Amino acid sequence: MRILGIESSSLVASVAVVTDDVMTAEYTVNFKKTHSQTLLPMIDEVVNMLGIELDSVDAIAVSGGPGSFTGLRIGSATAKGLGFAMKKPLVQVPTVDAMAYNLFGSDLLICPIMDARRNQVYTGLYRCKEDLEVVKAQCAMDMGELVRELDERGETVVFLGDGVPVYRPLIGEMMKTPHLFAPAHMNRQRAGAVAALGAKYLAEGNVVTAEEFKPDYLRKSQAEREAAEKELEAAEREWEEAERKREEERRR
Repeated sequence: MRILGIESSSLVASVAVVTDDVMTAEYTVNFKKTHSQTLLPMIDEVVNMLGIELDSVDAIAVSGGPGSFTGLRIGSATAKGLGFAMKKPLVQVPTVDAMAYNLFGSDLLICPIMDARRNQVYTGLYRCKEDLEVVKAQCAMDMGELVRELDERGETVVFLGDGVPVYRPLIGEMMKTPHLFAPAHMNRQRAGAVAALGAKYLAEGNVVTAEEFKPDYLRKSQAEREAAEKELEAAEREWEEAERKREEERRR
C-alpha cells in the first residue's frame, strides 16, 4: 500500500510517501514560500527520486484542517486535482491529530497549538503511547482558557506547533502544571505523519472521493469574520438611529 501525504495547513509545506508502513520519502520546507509554487514541484521531486509513477499511489492523504485558509485551499486543490486525474481516493487527516502523531510513544498528554491570532489557537489533547487517542477533539479556543483547562487536568503536558513561540511567555507565566516543549524535529506539521495516519484510515475504509473532499476550517476566515462584524455594527447603528427617532417622536 502506497500513500502520498500532503501537508499545507501552515507555513510548512510538506509531501511524503509511505509504502507498506515505511516512509520512503519526505520533503519538508518551513520557509516563506507560496504553497502554490512549492507543492507540485516537491511532489515531482519525491516521485522522481523514488523512481516511481505518481499513479502508483493507492490514495492521497491530505491535512484537512484547521489551519491557514489559503494553505488548506491550495493543499485541497492539489489533492483534488490529482485525485480526479488519477481516479484515486482521498483520505482527510485532521491537522492537529497528525501533529500529535509526531509524538507517538509518549507517556505525556500531547497538546499541539497552532496560532489562530487574537489570542486564539487551534488545538486538541491527545495520548499516543500505543495508538493515537483523542482526549479532546481539535477545536479553536482562547489560549488562556486552554492553560486553565490543562491546569485543572493536572497532567504533565508536552506542547508543539507554531503557537509555541507565540504563546510560550503566556504559558510560562500562567501555567502551574509541569510542561515541556517538543524539539525541532517534532514540533511542526509533517506530511510523513499525515501519510502514516492516512494509511491507517485507508485500511479502515475511511476515505472520500476527490469531489467529496472539503477542508475543515473550524471557523470563518478573517474576511468573513470582518464582514460579519461590519454587518453587526451596521445593524447596531440602524437600531440606534431608529431608537433615536422614536425618542424624538415621543418628545413631540
